[in-house]
Amino acid sequence: MVEKSDVEKVFFKELQWIKDEVLRNKVINVWKEAANRGNWKTLDDAPFTLLIKDSGKLIDHTKRVTNLVKVICDQRTEDLNLDFLIAGALLHDVGKLLEYEKKDGEFVIGNFGKKFRHPFSGALLAKEIGLPDGVILIIYSHSYEGDRIKRSPEAIIVNHCDFIDFEIKKSFQ
Repeated sequence: MVEKSDVEKVFFKELQWIKDEVLRNKVINVWKEAANRGNWKTLDDAPFTLLIKDSGKLIDHTKRVTNLVKVICDQRTEDLNLDFLIAGALLHDVGKLLEYEKKDGEFVIGNFGKKFRHPFSGALLAKEIGLPDGVILIIYSHSYEGDRIKRSPEAIIVNHCDFIDFEIKKSFQ
């Protein structure tokens, strides 16, 4: 079972960038709940993606995306919501804990994941935990599901940072 302290330890630096303590705690609770519903013993086990062989850890990808997002936000003069941006970056792939499972020693898309891709399941869980719509939009629209809706500026940043990390990882395969 994944505990609150496990999430805090993994994302310690990135969580500090969320100034709203209530929002920060909800982000932690979404990770904890997703891990426990997905029957993950530790956050270290979840893979970044099934589309790339030996893709690395989901938590490492999440930290890279969140750090990229922060660097971009620091360079912008527009009125971006940093709390929403960091929360959305930290949670953009949390639904993979519900989408993936380990079967016969290999990671596969589980039964739940065959019905609901991670942007949708992550957004639903975030809504259930009480995150603001601006964060839910980032989670839902970070992948191709968001191509047909109007992304917020924060969602645009997370979408592009996610694909930067994915494409770089893919290019080294």
